[in-house]
Amino acid sequence: VGTMDERGYLRIAGRLKDLVIRGGENIHPLEVEELLLEHEKVAEVAIIGIPDPKWGEQVGAVVQPADPTDPPTPDELFTFCRSRLAPFKTPKLWYFVDTFPRTPSGKIQKFVLRDRVASGELREWQ
Repeated sequence: VGTMDERGYLRIAGRLKDLVIRGGENIHPLEVEELLLEHEKVAEVAIIGIPDPKWGEQVGAVVQPADPTDPPTPDELFTFCRSRLAPFKTPKLWYFVDTFPRTPSGKIQKFVLRDRVASGELREWQ
């Protein structure tokens, strides 16, 4: 998935299969991830689509805290995002991890995170 500016330059925004579609709105995970990485208590983050019977998908954020002894709260992160993002792009579901599953090249395996949420291995933080 990408965008092209008026000069013809293409900017890659992410993979189509990573796109979150909530209520017919397309949400590019990279936009939300880049914002959350600005928060001082976030070391790393992955945005994934969580199946939802009403909206199709909800925006889920899997967060690795910068300091595991002082993690951010979901309310803190929600407020941070909401002040800078449209309501439909703001994550509603929050998951916290110590480490991310990665490919041999070091990329986060989002499909593994989605599977862990679906199986209940990764539980929503309230």
